[in-house]
Amino acid sequence: MPVITIDLAAVTKEKKAQLVQVLTRDASEITGIPEDKFIILINELERDNIGVGGTLLSDRI
Repeated sequence: MPVITIDLAAVTKEKKAQLVQVLTRDASEITGIPEDKFIILINELERDNIGVGGTLLSDRI
């Protein structure tokens, strides 16, 4: 089974559902693998847990 993993900031359940639907559909169309074979893993990353350029994202804007 193909697995797609995505890391992103926290989003609503509705946005996650939309993301899962679109990623599954598009990956299936491109690869020819049936949609029901795909697993989508969403890792939500809090801004306090991400550092860029020596600072936390939560400390930026």
